[in-house]
Amino acid sequence: MEDLLQEFLLYLQVEKGLAKNTLLAYERDLKKLILFLQREKIKEFKDVDKNLLAGYLYFLRKNKEAPASIARQLASVRGFFKFLCMEEYVPIDPTVYLETPKLPQKLPQVLSEEEVDRLLAIPESLNPLILRDKAMLELIYATGMRVSELVNLTVQQINLDLGYVRCLGKGSKERIIPLGSKAAQSLQRYLEKSRPFLVKNPREDHLFLNHHGRGVSRQWFWKIIKKRANDVGINKEITPHTLRHSFATHLLSNGADLRSVQEMLGHTDVSTTQIYTHLTRNKLREIYLKTHPRA
Repeated sequence: MEDLLQEFLLYLQVEKGLAKNTLLAYERDLKKLILFLQREKIKEFKDVDKNLLAGYLYFLRKNKEAPASIARQLASVRGFFKFLCMEEYVPIDPTVYLETPKLPQKLPQVLSEEEVDRLLAIPESLNPLILRDKAMLELIYATGMRVSELVNLTVQQINLDLGYVRCLGKGSKERIIPLGSKAAQSLQRYLEKSRPFLVKNPREDHLFLNHHGRGVSRQWFWKIIKKRANDVGINKEITPHTLRHSFATHLLSNGADLRSVQEMLGHTDVSTTQIYTHLTRNKLREIYLKTHPRA
């Protein structure tokens, strides 16, 4: 069973081009399934049926795993058995009739436009680290990039003359995102007055560097955002993804069409982007109740 798991992971890496973190998530999910099957004395995947997998989902619920975690693990199992069936390692796919747990729709946390202004209002400075932090914050809000996409940007992916960033998203899918003037100005200052002082190796092509001259990490940027939010008195639970959510919500609130926002976020399915329309509808209702004389 372990051999087939490794074959599946290689397929996802080579054929589907999935990122390392996604592959690790698949591996964790499916190793958990294999341990369950071994406890049930199952030695081959061809002996797995719908009832056994239903028992596995019950086992996960009994262990108090969150519905979102169970849904993700079931998606991993579905993908795996689809592969096994395609490669004729199993005669039928036992996941076909399994029901996916229903998840309550949780609206993402977003910042108001005023809160974003406060977060990004970093005083002018010649300090290379402050210039870098401001450029990163401006860029992630201006583009709605994922934090992993931001920290992995190279200098070659930025085109300030034409005003765009070439972003490599999930599965190495490329998309072009326009740059706003404020983000472009911050990037220009960073490239001219900060990065030359931070770079140690002339061949280092990461755009954003730490004080050792290497690319910054996601964890480090998470801390920067939390500290900055605390400094300006934003009491919401804020993460790098909060700025991605805010980017999408503010675009739609100000008249952008859903397909354009989908393209900029790099969502494969427009239904993923539609959650932000709920947020903008809630905002419209709030404005109506506050301003209509007979509301």
